[in-house]
Amino acid sequence: MLIQIILSLLIGTIVGIFTGLIPGIHINLIGIILVSLVSKVFFSVEPIYLITFIVSVAITHTFLDFIPSIFLGCPDTDTELSILPGHELLKKGLGYEAVVLTAYGSLFAVFILILIAYPSILIVPKIYNLIKNIVPFLLIFVSFFLILSEKNKIPAMMVFILSGILGLSVLNLNSNSDKFLLPLLTGLFGSSNLILSIKNKVSIPKQEIKFSKTNYIKPLLGSIIASPICSFLPGLGSGQAAIIGNMISKTNRKGFLVLLGATNTLVMGFSFISLYLISKTRTGAAVAVREIIGNFSKEVLILILIIILINGIISFFLTKYLAKLFSTKIGSLDYKKLSLITLFILTIIVFFASGNLGLIILMISTMLGIFSISQKVRRTNMMGCLLIPTIFYYLL
Repeated sequence: MLIQIILSLLIGTIVGIFTGLIPGIHINLIGIILVSLVSKVFFSVEPIYLITFIVSVAITHTFLDFIPSIFLGCPDTDTELSILPGHELLKKGLGYEAVVLTAYGSLFAVFILILIAYPSILIVPKIYNLIKNIVPFLLIFVSFFLILSEKNKIPAMMVFILSGILGLSVLNLNSNSDKFLLPLLTGLFGSSNLILSIKNKVSIPKQEIKFSKTNYIKPLLGSIIASPICSFLPGLGSGQAAIIGNMISKTNRKGFLVLLGATNTLVMGFSFISLYLISKTRTGAAVAVREIIGNFSKEVLILILIIILINGIISFFLTKYLAKLFSTKIGSLDYKKLSLITLFILTIIVFFASGNLGLIILMISTMLGIFSISQKVRRTNMMGCLLIPTIFYYLL
């Protein structure tokens, strides 16, 4: 059994490398694909091995997905905030340092998660019982708070509302509307980025392989406060957690990259804890775990935390190695061809998973994603596609 678990962890890590490095692939998309595969392909595999595989993919992905965000300018919704500080360092030849800063944030987050897991088990259910009746009002407050933090408030509100209308429409198509989440999220956060990235031609200077120390305490404190909140409130993710955490810690450019890495991994880790504590899923990976095992035991949660710890350490060194590799090879990489191939693969996946209607949703959501980017607002506002339906669900 131990050998199979180790093998599942290693395979998950390898898959996580590919999903993390391919531009436009969001971990929630991977979770949705895994959910469909579990029922159709992997139904005969022992649940514990599948869970090990999924957690490994998810954690590796949270470490590595900053590489395409910083080096290629093609983020997903969890890493799009890294573009500005990450590209500032990239243009100075410090892309390696930018990625490693996020990797340190993610590594610290893994140890923080282990340390606060037990206190969370004692505290989170009590807090959730107190606030569960006012969840929609908290979501409304957070939504307005994030919109008002934008420089371009009216475009941000437009993007949020339009995304919400699209989300409501898609999720009310029929009784099996969950399968349309794939084209919805792919268009908003994947293909829209890919199409615009294909158009943009960026001149990247020679990169230096060096790293200077920075202050980790302030960004980590911000992520510790914000991440648990966004982990058990539905519809919120690491992008929103990073914005809230930065307002708390008020850190500098390099510290912000540490904060982004920490929140990205902490929100993912807390999603498994939230599933155990309050039976609520906050990420695609957690949805996949729930589909496999339902309400799991404390022993399974302990196993997941051990997997996160081992995988986090492995992923940290993988990220440093791959960041160095990208730094030396970025000048010769044919990014346009890579993006075109990725766009083609995503379209094929959407067609097989969601049919012709899925392709229509993909086109509409892609156009909305491009509109959002053109308005120069944070792409986290497009999470209105999930937030507004969630608010209506709780209110009605």
